[in-house]
Amino acid sequence: MVFKRRKPLGWLAWMREMVYPRGGFKRATRYVIHRMSRLPDEPHRIARGIFAGSLVGFLPLPGLQFVAAWGAARLMRGNVLAALLGTFNTNPVTTPFFAVFAMTLGHWLLGVEAPLSAEGIARAFGHAGHDLWRNMVAIFTDDHMQWGGLIQFWNDIYVPYFIGALLPGIILSLIGYYVTIPIVQAYQKARHAKADERRERRRKLKAAVAEARARLLARGEKDGLDTDEGGDDGGTNTP
Repeated sequence: MVFKRRKPLGWLAWMREMVYPRGGFKRATRYVIHRMSRLPDEPHRIARGIFAGSLVGFLPLPGLQFVAAWGAARLMRGNVLAALLGTFNTNPVTTPFFAVFAMTLGHWLLGVEAPLSAEGIARAFGHAGHDLWRNMVAIFTDDHMQWGGLIQFWNDIYVPYFIGALLPGIILSLIGYYVTIPIVQAYQKARHAKADERRERRRKLKAAVAEARARLLARGEKDGLDTDEGGDDGGTNTP
């Protein structure tokens, strides 16, 4: 498998790697580029997959990013594995900063003059969570469902975040698309060159082995002829 680790990580190690990768973000970035370049597909299809996965990674789609990346990659005829790889463009360290930027941009694009404060955002999350829990309980009881907190969260948090994340997400994903193509092309060209060198070495080795075998056979035939001639001479001189 392309993304399988030799040594699987435990849950704690996986969470630690998501927050701060072992070896730093620079090494993690090189690893992702290396994995991306090794995908067995055309550079443009891999780049389309990276675009789809990267864009989905910027959008607020908790729990649905892999499914959305898969669907976007299929729709764009991109590489699905590259799309799944592209969703890891964000992490728990960078996401809060991007979320603040996206919500600020979204409020500006929507013309919201008085966006929610940090306390108001926390309160909106709390009310939405309360409504979710209450509605889940109401499915199995006689309680009435409540939608006020969820509607407020949708209007004041989710929609501005989604709209604000869409524009920079498209721009950054386009940059990733155009950067991916030459990287994959260079890597695949180097791999093909190495494969050609290996094939040429194997061809020369086979030719050398065949030549050595032919020499041994020729020498064996010559030695056999010399032995036969020596035996014939000996038989003639015997009284």
